Amino acid sequence: MTNKIKKHLSQSDDILQDIIHKIDLPKIESTQNVFHDLMSCIIEQQIHYRSTKKIFQKTMDVSNFETLERDGFKNLKLSTKKYETILGVLDFFENNKIDWEKKEDTEVRKILSEIKGVGPWTIEMILLYTLQRENIFPADDYHLKLMMTKLYPIDPSARVKAQQKAIAQNWAPYQSFGVRYLLAYKEALKKGII
Repeated sequence: MTNKIKKHLSQSDDILQDIIHKIDLPKIESTQNVFHDLMSCIIEQQIHYRSTKKIFQKTMDVSNFETLERDGFKNLKLSTKKYETILGVLDFFENNKIDWEKKEDTEVRKILSEIKGVGPWTIEMILLYTLQRENIFPADDYHLKLMMTKLYPIDPSARVKAQQKAIAQNWAPYQSFGVRYLLAYKEALKKGII
Protein backbone atom coordinates (compact mmCIF):
# COMPACT_ATOMS: atom_id res chain seq x y z
CA MET A 1 0.00 0.00 0.00
CA THR A 2 1.26 3.43 -0.87
CA ASN A 3 1.97 6.27 1.52
CA LYS A 4 -0.69 8.23 -0.37
CA ILE A 5 -3.38 5.78 0.78
CA LYS A 6 -2.11 5.74 4.37
CA LYS A 7 -2.07 9.52 4.42
CA HIS A 8 -5.60 9.74 3.03
CA LEU A 9 -7.00 7.27 5.58
CA SER A 10 -5.13 8.93 8.46
CA GLN A 11 -6.37 12.38 7.52
CA SER A 12 -9.96 11.24 7.04
CA ASP A 13 -10.33 9.10 10.19
CA ASP A 14 -8.64 9.55 13.58
CA ILE A 15 -9.38 5.95 14.59
CA LEU A 16 -7.77 4.57 11.45
CA GLN A 17 -4.84 6.93 11.96
CA ASP A 18 -4.20 5.34 15.35
CA ILE A 19 -4.51 1.81 13.92
CA ILE A 20 -2.17 2.60 11.01
CA HIS A 21 0.48 3.71 13.51
CA LYS A 22 0.08 0.49 15.51
CA ILE A 23 0.04 -2.24 12.85
CA ASP A 24 1.25 -3.06 9.39
CA LEU A 25 -1.34 -4.17 6.88
CA PRO A 26 -0.81 -7.87 6.02
CA LYS A 27 -0.20 -8.50 2.34
CA ILE A 28 -2.93 -10.43 0.57
CA GLU A 29 -1.84 -13.21 -1.74
CA SER A 30 -4.88 -13.36 -3.97
CA THR A 31 -5.66 -16.43 -6.03
CA GLN A 32 -7.02 -14.11 -8.75
CA ASN A 33 -9.40 -17.01 -9.34
CA VAL A 34 -13.04 -15.99 -8.98
CA PHE A 35 -14.35 -19.56 -9.36
CA HIS A 36 -12.02 -20.91 -6.67
CA ASP A 37 -12.83 -18.18 -4.17
CA LEU A 38 -16.57 -18.25 -4.89
CA MET A 39 -16.62 -21.95 -4.04
CA SER A 40 -14.61 -21.25 -0.89
CA CYS A 41 -17.09 -18.56 0.19
CA ILE A 42 -20.04 -20.88 -0.37
CA ILE A 43 -18.53 -23.86 1.47
CA GLU A 44 -16.82 -22.08 4.35
CA GLN A 45 -18.41 -18.62 4.30
CA GLN A 46 -14.96 -17.10 3.90
CA ILE A 47 -12.27 -16.75 1.28
CA HIS A 48 -9.96 -19.77 1.57
CA TYR A 49 -6.87 -17.94 2.81
CA ARG A 50 -8.87 -16.36 5.67
CA SER A 51 -10.14 -19.77 6.75
CA THR A 52 -8.85 -21.82 9.63
CA LYS A 53 -10.92 -24.86 8.68
CA LYS A 54 -9.34 -25.45 5.24
CA ILE A 55 -12.34 -27.58 4.24
CA PHE A 56 -12.43 -25.98 0.82
CA GLN A 57 -8.72 -26.46 0.13
CA LYS A 58 -8.99 -30.15 1.02
CA THR A 59 -11.97 -30.44 -1.33
CA MET A 60 -10.13 -28.76 -4.18
CA ASP A 61 -7.01 -30.87 -3.62
CA VAL A 62 -8.92 -33.96 -4.75
CA SER A 63 -11.13 -32.33 -7.33
CA ASN A 64 -11.48 -30.70 -10.71
CA PHE A 65 -14.56 -29.89 -12.78
CA GLU A 66 -15.06 -33.55 -13.71
CA THR A 67 -14.63 -35.01 -10.23
CA LEU A 68 -15.80 -32.18 -7.97
CA GLU A 69 -19.35 -33.44 -7.53
CA ARG A 70 -18.37 -37.12 -7.28
CA ASP A 71 -15.28 -36.93 -5.02
CA GLY A 72 -15.00 -33.41 -3.63
CA PHE A 73 -18.25 -33.26 -1.69
CA LYS A 74 -18.69 -36.82 -0.46
CA ASN A 75 -17.36 -36.10 3.05
CA LEU A 76 -18.86 -32.63 3.39
CA LYS A 77 -22.09 -31.94 5.20
CA LEU A 78 -23.72 -29.34 2.98
CA SER A 79 -27.24 -28.01 3.13
CA THR A 80 -29.42 -28.50 0.08
CA LYS A 81 -29.29 -24.73 -0.53
CA LYS A 82 -25.47 -24.67 -0.48
CA TYR A 83 -25.29 -27.71 -2.73
CA GLU A 84 -27.67 -26.06 -5.22
CA THR A 85 -25.59 -22.89 -5.16
CA ILE A 86 -22.42 -24.90 -5.83
CA LEU A 87 -24.07 -26.57 -8.81
CA GLY A 88 -25.18 -23.14 -10.04
CA VAL A 89 -21.60 -21.84 -9.80
CA LEU A 90 -20.27 -24.91 -11.63
CA ASP A 91 -22.84 -24.45 -14.38
CA PHE A 92 -22.12 -20.72 -14.69
CA PHE A 93 -18.35 -21.18 -15.03
CA GLU A 94 -18.69 -24.06 -17.47
CA ASN A 95 -20.81 -21.83 -19.74
CA ASN A 96 -19.18 -18.41 -19.28
CA LYS A 97 -15.63 -17.18 -19.81
CA ILE A 98 -15.26 -13.77 -18.23
CA ASP A 99 -12.23 -11.51 -17.95
CA TRP A 100 -12.99 -10.28 -14.44
CA GLU A 101 -10.11 -7.80 -14.40
CA LYS A 102 -11.76 -5.85 -17.21
CA LYS A 103 -15.11 -5.60 -15.44
CA GLU A 104 -16.11 -2.59 -13.34
CA ASP A 105 -17.25 -3.29 -9.76
CA THR A 106 -20.90 -2.76 -10.71
CA GLU A 107 -20.55 -5.24 -13.59
CA VAL A 108 -18.99 -7.86 -11.30
CA ARG A 109 -21.86 -7.41 -8.84
CA LYS A 110 -24.47 -7.72 -11.59
CA ILE A 111 -22.91 -10.84 -13.16
CA LEU A 112 -22.35 -12.72 -9.90
CA SER A 113 -25.75 -11.80 -8.46
CA GLU A 114 -27.35 -13.67 -11.36
CA ILE A 115 -26.04 -16.94 -9.89
CA LYS A 116 -28.77 -18.22 -7.57
CA GLY A 117 -27.55 -18.32 -3.98
CA VAL A 118 -24.63 -15.91 -4.45
CA GLY A 119 -25.43 -12.94 -2.26
CA PRO A 120 -24.03 -9.46 -1.62
CA TRP A 121 -21.55 -10.50 1.10
CA THR A 122 -19.97 -13.16 -1.12
CA ILE A 123 -19.70 -10.74 -4.03
CA GLU A 124 -18.10 -8.09 -1.81
CA MET A 125 -15.52 -10.65 -0.60
CA ILE A 126 -14.65 -11.49 -4.21
CA LEU A 127 -14.22 -7.81 -5.04
CA LEU A 128 -12.23 -7.10 -1.88
CA TYR A 129 -9.92 -10.12 -1.70
CA THR A 130 -9.88 -11.90 -5.05
CA LEU A 131 -10.00 -8.93 -7.41
CA GLN A 132 -8.44 -6.57 -4.85
CA ARG A 133 -10.54 -3.56 -5.76
CA GLU A 134 -9.69 -0.42 -3.80
CA ASN A 135 -13.07 1.00 -2.86
CA ILE A 136 -15.14 -1.88 -1.45
CA PHE A 137 -17.09 -1.71 1.81
CA PRO A 138 -18.79 -5.00 2.80
CA ALA A 139 -21.32 -3.59 5.26
CA ASP A 140 -22.76 -7.09 5.87
CA ASP A 141 -19.46 -8.52 7.12
CA TYR A 142 -19.95 -9.68 10.71
CA HIS A 143 -16.36 -9.07 11.86
CA LEU A 144 -16.26 -5.60 10.32
CA LYS A 145 -19.52 -4.70 12.05
CA LEU A 146 -18.10 -5.92 15.39
CA MET A 147 -15.02 -3.74 15.04
CA MET A 148 -16.87 -0.66 13.87
CA THR A 149 -19.47 -0.82 16.65
CA LYS A 150 -16.63 -1.29 19.13
CA LEU A 151 -14.39 1.54 17.88
CA TYR A 152 -16.78 4.14 16.49
CA PRO A 153 -19.66 6.07 18.12
CA ILE A 154 -22.37 3.99 16.44
CA ASP A 155 -25.83 4.00 17.96
CA PRO A 156 -26.95 0.34 18.12
CA SER A 157 -30.61 1.36 18.33
CA ALA A 158 -30.45 3.20 15.00
CA ARG A 159 -29.66 1.93 11.49
CA VAL A 160 -26.20 0.47 12.14
CA LYS A 161 -25.40 -0.33 8.49
CA ALA A 162 -26.20 3.24 7.41
CA GLN A 163 -23.94 4.59 10.16
CA GLN A 164 -21.14 2.25 9.09
CA LYS A 165 -21.47 3.34 5.46
CA ALA A 166 -21.39 7.01 6.47
CA ILE A 167 -18.12 6.46 8.35
CA ALA A 168 -16.59 4.44 5.51
CA GLN A 169 -17.55 7.07 2.95
CA ASN A 170 -14.78 9.22 4.46
CA TRP A 171 -12.25 6.57 3.41
CA ALA A 172 -13.24 6.69 -0.27
CA PRO A 173 -11.74 6.05 -2.76
CA TYR A 174 -9.79 3.60 -0.55
CA GLN A 175 -12.51 1.97 1.53
CA SER A 176 -11.01 -1.49 1.01
CA PHE A 177 -7.87 -0.49 2.88
CA GLY A 178 -9.89 0.93 5.78
CA VAL A 179 -11.78 -2.37 5.96
CA ARG A 180 -8.57 -4.40 5.86
CA TYR A 181 -6.99 -2.27 8.58
CA LEU A 182 -9.96 -2.80 10.90
CA LEU A 183 -9.96 -6.56 10.30
CA ALA A 184 -6.17 -6.77 10.75
CA TYR A 185 -6.51 -4.78 13.97
CA LYS A 186 -9.13 -7.25 15.21
CA GLU A 187 -6.73 -10.14 14.52
CA ALA A 188 -3.85 -8.32 16.24
CA LEU A 189 -5.98 -7.79 19.33
CA LYS A 190 -7.10 -11.42 19.29
CA LYS A 191 -3.48 -12.62 19.11
CA GLY A 192 -2.36 -10.18 21.80
CA ILE A 193 0.13 -8.51 19.45
CA ILE A 194 -1.01 -5.04 20.55
